[in-house]
Amino acid sequence: MTPSLDILTESTLPNRIYRGKVRDSHEIDKNSLLIVSTDRISAYDVVIPTAIPGKGAILNQMSTFWFNKTKSIIRNHLMKPALGDDSLPESIQRRAMFVRKANRIDIECVARGYITGSALEEYNDTQTVAKIKMPKDLVDGDKFPEPIFTPATKASEGHDENISIEDMKNIIGNDLTNRLKELTLNIYKYAHDYAIERDIIIADTKLEFGFIDGKLSLIDELLTPDSSRFWDLHGYSPGKTQPNYDKQFVRNWLLSQDWDRKPPAPKLPDNIVANTIARYHDVFNKLTNQQIQ
Repeated sequence: MTPSLDILTESTLPNRIYRGKVRDSHEIDKNSLLIVSTDRISAYDVVIPTAIPGKGAILNQMSTFWFNKTKSIIRNHLMKPALGDDSLPESIQRRAMFVRKANRIDIECVARGYITGSALEEYNDTQTVAKIKMPKDLVDGDKFPEPIFTPATKASEGHDENISIEDMKNIIGNDLTNRLKELTLNIYKYAHDYAIERDIIIADTKLEFGFIDGKLSLIDELLTPDSSRFWDLHGYSPGKTQPNYDKQFVRNWLLSQDWDRKPPAPKLPDNIVANTIARYHDVFNKLTNQQIQ
């Protein structure tokens, strides 16, 4: 098998302290972790019983790329990639990074440049997004006049819940809310402008933050096909489903099935798996000008 086509659904390394929907975290010492991005995939906060071969390597290496690109905007938890660390299996090296431990802020910080997904659902019901009044007659894929910030609570289990900025202020305070909003939008605008030059639209993205040694830092994953919507610039046309390079392809297939968004999720057919990994590879290559290792 080529490196991109092997499958890793679980890390069996010692000292695992956390298993998320996609990532396994292993304690290295009191200050650091090894985070392994597996090939698991989730949708609607449910882990799908079918893995996407090589997906973890793409998530890991794309996050590494963006952490390095954005470190002038804000510090992040990346210490170094695991690639080249011969104490680890090769399948882990490609999918892992060493990071500093952080005290996570339990808010998902979402920047949206275009209306789609849950934002569109709210808009169609109330003409608001994150409880903010929006212009009339927006359709799926329309660009907002300016990117907007739409936070959500981060649930350990079950579904994350969109909240208003006022709700966020009540949870973590005015100053931290304003700082996270500013950082989220700055990172989004930087990445959006970078991607447009490479014929990719970043429609929205989800960021997570925490404190490392008391300093606000970017953590988790960054601007990956799991955490962002990537659209093809030349195929972009509001009012229809956009040509995408992200997890939305899997979500769209799931929406076509008789599934209530509760576990267990249906298994993905082979053609959906193959098409998904091809899209992830394409956007990685376009944005980084690199080949996956």
